[in-house]
Amino acid sequence: MDCTQNLSLGDPLEPVRKATAQMLHERDHSFSLPQPFYNDERLFQVDMQEIFHKEWLIAGMTSEIPTKGNFLTVQIGDNPIIVIRGAEGQIHAFHNVCRHRGSRLCVSDKGKVAKLVCPYHQWTYELDGRLLFAGTEMGEGFKLSDYNLKPVNCKTAGGFIFISLAENPPAIDEFLSTLAHYMEPYDMENTKVAVQSVMREQANWKLVIENNRECYHCNGSHPELLNTLLEWDDVTDPRASQAFKDQVAECTTRWDKDNIPYAHASFGLRNRIVRMPLLKGTVSMTMDGKQGSKKLMGRITDPDLGSMRILHLPHSWNHCMGDHLINFTVWPISAQESVVITKWLVHKDAVEGVDYDVARLREVWDATNDQDRRLGEENQRGINSTAYQPGPYSKTYEFGVINFLDWYSERMLNNLDDTPAQTLRQVAGE
Repeated sequence: MDCTQNLSLGDPLEPVRKATAQMLHERDHSFSLPQPFYNDERLFQVDMQEIFHKEWLIAGMTSEIPTKGNFLTVQIGDNPIIVIRGAEGQIHAFHNVCRHRGSRLCVSDKGKVAKLVCPYHQWTYELDGRLLFAGTEMGEGFKLSDYNLKPVNCKTAGGFIFISLAENPPAIDEFLSTLAHYMEPYDMENTKVAVQSVMREQANWKLVIENNRECYHCNGSHPELLNTLLEWDDVTDPRASQAFKDQVAECTTRWDKDNIPYAHASFGLRNRIVRMPLLKGTVSMTMDGKQGSKKLMGRITDPDLGSMRILHLPHSWNHCMGDHLINFTVWPISAQESVVITKWLVHKDAVEGVDYDVARLREVWDATNDQDRRLGEENQRGINSTAYQPGPYSKTYEFGVINFLDWYSERMLNNLDDTPAQTLRQVAGE
């Protein structure tokens, strides 16, 4: 028995957890959050415990670890994680922590190994996490089977790798089944990451997501993006023009003929998939709206597929076009710092310099990400002021932000074991 697990030192965050629940009970769901949610380091620790340690996160893409022994690593707060492809193509996830004295096993972002060998004392693990070798120094009574790597929940669908640190993570299989269906035309196993960027943003992770969930700011901030992007997510959007509705009808007729999924599919407020056209006359998110890669993905023959938008809370959004896919993930670092990782994926046989130019492929979203970074950082600086108080969201232009914070509030309350059976609207007394 590990007595250290039962050592009662009290929970220094318990008062913060109670205050967090109280603030969520009392907040107006059409207003931004109280200041501590954006800048308090103690509340940030609660965020990590109750959201990022319990929800499903996108660790990467299956094509990043194409063969046996390929691995990638991610960091979730203080938790280093390794995701590795084992025998018969199965993908596993483990805590990237040696069971000997706790050293990290894999210290690089990506790589390929025959076995997992700790660089400290050479304890050796099979790709499925079993301890194979610890040396004779451990004594006769030592059992290898007692010290296998600690597993992490791992599921794959449509080329995405999902992991959760929770013992009992929330149900996700229905969404994953739908995601696999919508991603089928792209044949994601036969893609590759053409390039990726890692951007540090001096802003709370929720501000990064809030900024993504609305295009209220787009006209004033994103000229490159608006060369191709139409901001509406559905023809039911009250702001959608008749011209947009007519364009959607024209596109969906073509997509139906090619058996390309497009209908809006939502799974609560956490997940959403929908295919929407790009600006008429454009087919890809490039500066000129033309293909970023000459080689289309999977079985796709028509480059004009618009953008299939995939939302996965708490931390990812995606744009899937006929020629390439862009995956974004947000990783919290501290109460006022986040990392945004952007990956551009193309067909695995596309040749750099022939089929695509990296600089051209990433130009639009490099500019957009940097513009969003500046917006988020200025947002954070203002929120840190003693003058800040929650402000009202537009129910038409910022409904996506309201939806995100409704989801966040419900998951926090549920995970805090406060009022798991109630919805946010019930909590608010509406």
